[in-house]
Amino acid sequence: MQKLTRRQSEFLKKLVELHYALAEPIHYSTLAEHLGVGKVAAYEMLRLLEEYGYVSAEYQRSGEARGPGRPAVVFLPTPDAEEAFAVRDQRSHDLKEWNKSKTLILEKLRLAKYQGHENALEEMVALLADHPSPIEYLAGMVAAIILGIQSLRESIGSQSIRKALNSIGLPGERGLSALGGLSIGLSLVDKWNQRVSQAFFEHVSRYQTMLSELSAENRRRLSQFTQEVIEIVSG
Repeated sequence: MQKLTRRQSEFLKKLVELHYALAEPIHYSTLAEHLGVGKVAAYEMLRLLEEYGYVSAEYQRSGEARGPGRPAVVFLPTPDAEEAFAVRDQRSHDLKEWNKSKTLILEKLRLAKYQGHENALEEMVALLADHPSPIEYLAGMVAAIILGIQSLRESIGSQSIRKALNSIGLPGERGLSALGGLSIGLSLVDKWNQRVSQAFFEHVSRYQTMLSELSAENRRRLSQFTQEVIEIVSG
């Protein structure tokens, strides 16, 4: 492979980072904006990196476009580029850790149906501080919030709970944000023990911050996970 200059490496590294964060091909104008350079400069650099084998281009037509029109050219890193910045190994590690954490949480939720939701809720809240990554922390919060709603079933009614969860709009980022608001409401319920209520109140800000910084790929994972949690807890 062609040895890259410092400037070429800077462009390629940013392309890899954006592609990893957004989980989609990157338009050259997006790269230009993040690097603080002109669009023409970004486009020409990407074409050069394409010649070197570090970048591939594809053409996309807007879903709203009708009739003949010029498709947009977008770029994505090749396996050689990902290997150069160790992205593939990191992705594999992240996915392995996520699947491990997801399986553990879902298994705890299945057991909670027999051991009681309130006990499971306290255990889940206690574990929140131990999650090493944002996606794992958010998964723990999602599980804790839904367990919290379910634990109030005697005063709200189980059918009403299921209807409320379905009306949140999950899956999707809007629904995930709504769960943060629900956690504030849960922290204000008088019947809860104060330790759990205080934990919800303290965690909600961190939850919203981490959610806003989550990549598109991990948002999809978290949304799918949320649906699984709802099925287990309220099914």
